[in-house]
Formats: sequence, C-alpha cells, structure tokens
Amino acid sequence: MQIEQLKAIIEAALLASNQPMSVHQLGDLFVESDEVGREQIARALEALAEDCEGRGVELKEVASGFRYQVRQDVHAWVSRMWSERPSRYSRALMETLALIAYRQPITRPEIEQIRGVVVSSNIIKTMEEREWIRVVGYRDVPGKPALFGTTRAFLDYFNLKSLDQLPPLSEIRDMEDPQLRFEPEPLPAHVERDLPIDPEAEAEATDGNRDDEPAAPSDEVAGDTPIDADAEAPAATSGEAAPEPGPDAGIPTATADEAATPTADAATGTAEQDPEEYRA
Repeated sequence: MQIEQLKAIIEAALLASNQPMSVHQLGDLFVESDEVGREQIARALEALAEDCEGRGVELKEVASGFRYQVRQDVHAWVSRMWSERPSRYSRALMETLALIAYRQPITRPEIEQIRGVVVSSNIIKTMEEREWIRVVGYRDVPGKPALFGTTRAFLDYFNLKSLDQLPPLSEIRDMEDPQLRFEPEPLPAHVERDLPIDPEAEAEATDGNRDDEPAAPSDEVAGDTPIDADAEAPAATSGEAAPEPGPDAGIPTATADEAATPTADAATGTAEQDPEEYRA
C-alpha cells in the first residue's frame, strides 16, 4: 500500500475514534492482503505529525496511543465553543494527586503524614471516578491499607506518554512564589515619631515656650505636685505674715529659732529627774 493512502486511512481512523489509538490497534484495521506492517504504520504517523506543522491541530502521542488534539496556543478561542466552564480542582486534590504520582504506590495514611492533614474521602472518590488513580495492592501492615497508583487515563489527561515525562521536583520548587520565601536578611527597623494625643495642647505648649522663660522639663506633667515641696515653695519676706496652715496640716511647723535650738526640754527632762524617785 502506498504511503499516501496509508496516511489517509490512519488520519481518518484517529479522527473518528473517541480515544487514542495505539500502533497495535491501528494495525487491526488492515488484513494480510494489505501488506501493512508496524514499521509502515510508524512511518505514516511520523509523516502525519510533520504535516501538522503550522496548523491548529497536532498529532500527540500519549500513554494510550496517538490522537489529534487542538494546539495550546489556539485553545483559548476554541474553548468558547462550549458554554460550560472547565472543571477547577482544589489545591488539596492536586496535592494528593501529585503525591500519588511521584511516590506511588502510596497509602492514604502516608499521604496524610506528609501533608499533615486528613485526606477527605471525597478527594479519593473524585480521582477514582475520573480513573486517574486505582488500587494497585495493599500494604502488609496492620489494617492492610490500600496502595494507590496512577492510571493511563491520568497520563492521557495531562498529555504524558509515561511517568518519566513528569517534571522533576527541583523544577517544581523553582516555580514557587518568590513572595512566600523568607528574606535572607531582616529588613532594618524604621522608627517613626508618635503623633500627639492632643494636637491643640501641643501647639499651645510650643507657643508658650517661645517666651523668655525656659520651658518646663519634658518629664513634668501640668498639675502635678513637685517632688520637693520645701525647695519649690517661695520664702516669705520679713514683712509678710506666714501663711496659715491648711485644715489638713495636723503637725505644727517649727520656727527658725526652734529649729536651730536643740530640744532643750527633752534634754532637761532627761537630765533632771525627781530626786525622790532617784533615791528610791
């Protein structure tokens, strides 16, 4: 059979099929009289892939076989043909699926230990319904937990021919958001001046300090009693009468002469004792 006729048959079969077709499945289309072997089918597939250069579709080989699909650069326009929006999966589902893909076979408790949270049963059910994962065995430990692994449908969905085409973990780490990384050196501290509680009072205090009188110390608060009342009180002149003590003053104030003279009454009372009591 001529190569051009073989290309037309294979192209039509791939377009008519609703799933990828392998070389073995394509070989079943021919009988012995056609004299078509696996090598001729492989050459026809290579020629069809070259013919798709510069077109809106491409011939892609995935895990299940070959298929025609829309190129990624024109997918945004073609997707407008369908009114329903594409499915969006949660981050928990994608993390669980990634652990199964990279560390399969793996059990559910092992996934929970790595992620640090409990894996929802709905996540496992969703991936099994989409035929992305399947039970490949059971761990020989108490409880016999199921071992999960990926399927061909998983590889077909993500345009992969085998698990070897998964991106290495080093590239995935480089794709992390740089804003989530810690800075190697802490940022310098920036001290800002506190705003005043009462701006009007601060303005009046500033205007009063402009006079010749020195400004009050910053640690004094208006209305507070000075620490040393005797030092702060003004001395009375000789012609002025001494201020009367307030009602709260319970202790009499000594005069200057009394303060200079020692307590004579106390000393005399101590030295002069009653002779009679002394003789006794």
